[in-house]
Amino acid sequence: MMNYKGYLIFLFASLAVSIGLQLVLPFPYGLGAALAIFIVFPLLLRKRYMTRMGGSRGSGFGFGGGLFGKGQGQGTSVRYACLTCNHRFKGGDCPRCGSKMKRADF
Repeated sequence: MMNYKGYLIFLFASLAVSIGLQLVLPFPYGLGAALAIFIVFPLLLRKRYMTRMGGSRGSGFGFGGGLFGKGQGQGTSVRYACLTCNHRFKGGDCPRCGSKMKRADF
């Protein structure tokens, strides 16, 4: 994960680059370049850290995979535990005692 000091260094470096571009380029182009820097650079940084943490590599800018855990929701079904007899099963009613009282078991 990115530490706070590294994030501040990145933030001030992108601020310096965007101010430099605004001084060099004329008004509408400099503003557009500065906005592009503040939008694109954090997305690229987030993508880099998501791939480093083990998120999905082909999901655009790192929005899929890694948010709720690695590999969950991809072919895995929810298993339940019966509150009466503590039997683990898939589906609606407990096959052992027939109770409908259940909790999700992860």
